[in-house]
Amino acid sequence: MPAKKDAGDSRPAPRVRHDVSLLSEDDLYLFNEGSHLNLYDKLGCHPMTVEGVQGTYFAVWAPNADRVFVMGDFNNYQPEDLGLSQRGLSGIWEGFVAGAAKGQTYKYRIHSGIMGYRVEKSDPLAVHHETPPKTASVIWDLDYAWGDQDWLEKRRESNLMEGPLSVYEMHLGSWMRDPAQPERFLSYRELAPRLAEYLNKMGFTHVEFMPVMEHPFYASWGYQVTGYFAPTSRYGAPQDFMYLVDHLHQAGVGVILDWVPSHFPEDLHGLDYFDGTHLYEHADLRQGFHPDWKSKIFNYGRHEVQSFLLSSALFWLKAMHADGLRVDAVASMLYLDYSRQEGEWIPNEFGGRENLEAISLLRRMNAEVYAHCPGAQTIAEESTDWPMVSRPTYLGGLGFGFKWDMGWMHDTLHYFTREPIHRKYHHNQLTFRMLYAFHENFVLPLSHDEVVHGKGSLLGKMPGDDWQKFANLRLLYGYMFGQPAKKLLFMGAEIGQWREWSHDRSLDWHLLDFESHQGLQRWVADLNRVYRAEPALHELDLSPAGFEWIDCHDSDASVLSFARKAKDPHDMMLVVVNFTPVVRYNYRVGAPFAGYWEEMLNSDAAEYGGSGVGNAGGLTTKPRAHHGRPHTLEVTLPPLAALFFKHRG
Repeated sequence: MPAKKDAGDSRPAPRVRHDVSLLSEDDLYLFNEGSHLNLYDKLGCHPMTVEGVQGTYFAVWAPNADRVFVMGDFNNYQPEDLGLSQRGLSGIWEGFVAGAAKGQTYKYRIHSGIMGYRVEKSDPLAVHHETPPKTASVIWDLDYAWGDQDWLEKRRESNLMEGPLSVYEMHLGSWMRDPAQPERFLSYRELAPRLAEYLNKMGFTHVEFMPVMEHPFYASWGYQVTGYFAPTSRYGAPQDFMYLVDHLHQAGVGVILDWVPSHFPEDLHGLDYFDGTHLYEHADLRQGFHPDWKSKIFNYGRHEVQSFLLSSALFWLKAMHADGLRVDAVASMLYLDYSRQEGEWIPNEFGGRENLEAISLLRRMNAEVYAHCPGAQTIAEESTDWPMVSRPTYLGGLGFGFKWDMGWMHDTLHYFTREPIHRKYHHNQLTFRMLYAFHENFVLPLSHDEVVHGKGSLLGKMPGDDWQKFANLRLLYGYMFGQPAKKLLFMGAEIGQWREWSHDRSLDWHLLDFESHQGLQRWVADLNRVYRAEPALHELDLSPAGFEWIDCHDSDASVLSFARKAKDPHDMMLVVVNFTPVVRYNYRVGAPFAGYWEEMLNSDAAEYGGSGVGNAGGLTTKPRAHHGRPHTLEVTLPPLAALFFKHRG
C-alpha cells in the first residue's frame, strides 16, 4: 500500500466530477448489445484535461454493485473517498478525478449487497498494471509515434495464403537473459534489436510471442490472463512493447500474439466474481469452471462479455499493431463436454455438446478482424476434427485464417522417436496426413507444448547416438519444410537444446560453441532461405495443386519422395527423404521433366554436421520411365537425410 501524504502536503484533495464522460448513447447501446469493438477507448482510465484541470476519467462495468469507488496514489488509497456514479442502466460506473495523473496506481473498490461483499479489483480495461506480484492498475495512455507504416501498407497488399509463413515461437522471459544477471529479464527495448537481428539471420518471416498480456503467475507462461488489454509490465511499459513490435516491423518481421479467450484465473484482483456476482464467468461450475486449468470460463452468451473479448482481440491488432492472433485452446471453447465426464456438463438448447455461444463469438471475432485489420491473420490451436475451422463464416466455417495441424505433429514425433529399424512398420504415420492435408489451411507446429513437462527436447526425443540424433533432427526439419503447409518452430529447437524448455532460464546459447549445434542452426536458416525464395515450396501450400506424391509406398526402405509445385507448371521441387541410417546408391526417383536437377538442399552436407554424402550438386535424368513419370533420377540417398532438387532444364 502506498505511503500516506506528508502532513505538510498542501495539494488539494482530489474530487470526483460526475458530469464528464467518454461514453455516448451509441457506445452504451453497442456495449450492451455485444457489438462494441473499441471499449479500450471508452472504459478503463484516460488521463485528460477538463476545463483546465488535469485528471483522469475512470469507467468500469459492475452492474450488480451497490457502490463503486476508485482509490489510488492520488488519494492515499482511501477506500471510500471517491465514489463513481452509474451511467443509466448500462451497468457502467464512471467519474473524472481531478489530480489523478499518469503513472499513479489505482484500484476499484466494489460494494455489493450480496452478503456484504467488499473487494478491491484491478481495472479490466487498464492498458498498464503494476509488475506482479503487485496487483494495482496504472494510469497510462497509448501515445506512441509509430514508424512501421511501410510494413502495414505492404501487409495490406500481401497474400499470406500464397506467401511464405515461417514462425519462430518464443517466450519473452526465457529466450535470452543477461549472462551477468541471469535472473533478470531483458526488457522489450533490450530484446528488440537482438531479436530482429536474430530472426533476420535465421530467415523466419514472423515471431509468435506466447501471451504477453498481463498475468499474475509467471509460471503460467502467460496463459492465465488478468489484463486483457495490457502488455505485461515484467518487461516494460506499453510504449516499450510498441517499440518492440515497431522495431520488428521495420526489420521486416511480422508479429503474432497468443490470445487466450478460453479461460481466466481466479485471482481475487481479477475478473472472477467481479461485482459480487458471476459477471464475466458462468455461475454454474458445469459451464463456468475449467477442470484442466482450475480456472474460470467466460460466459460467451453475455453481450457485454462479447464486447469485452471482441475489443481485446482488436486492441492487440489495431492499437499494438500485431499482425495476427493465435487463439489458444479453441477446442475447449467449442465443446461443452471438453474434459468433462457424463453429468458434469450441460447440453445446449438442442441437446448437443457444441458451445453455440462460443462458436458465435469466434465467428464474429474472425469476421471483425478481417474486416477492420487488413492483412492480419487469425490462427486456431484446435486439436479435434471440428470441420471448417479455417474456412469462411459465409460457408459455415469458424472463419480462422489458419489452423495448427496437431495430428501431423503427434504422428510425426511418434514416428521419429522410433528406432529406424522399426520405422517401416509405421510408414502410415507419415503418409496419412495427405488424406486431410488440404481440408484446412494448416500450420505445422513443433511448439512449446512438445518440449515441457517431462517430454524432453526435440533433440532428446531422437533415437540413436549423438550423430544420429542430430541427423534425425535435421531430417525432421527438412521433412517439415518440404510438406505443404506453413511452418512453426519453438525457440531453442533451431540450436538443438538438450534440456527441455524452462521458463526460469535462458536458452542454452553456449551450445553454439559446438559445431554440431552450429550446423543445425545453419540448416534451419538455409531451410528458411530456400523456403522463402522458392515459390514451389510456399505458393500452393494450401492447395492440392501444390503437391504430388512421387512414391509413398516404399516402406521397406523408409523412403518418401514427392513433388512440390508452384503456379508456374515448370517450377517444381522434388523432395526425397530417407528415414534410415543406410546410404542408398542409385535409388531411382521418377521425374516429370528431363534435364538437370540441382541439389538445392541436403541435410547430410558437411556444413550442417552431416557425413557429406550427396549428389555432387545435382543430377541429370535418365531417359526411362519410373513411378509413372517419363524420366528417372538415380539418386544417392544420404543416411537420415532430406534432399531438395530443383529442375534447371
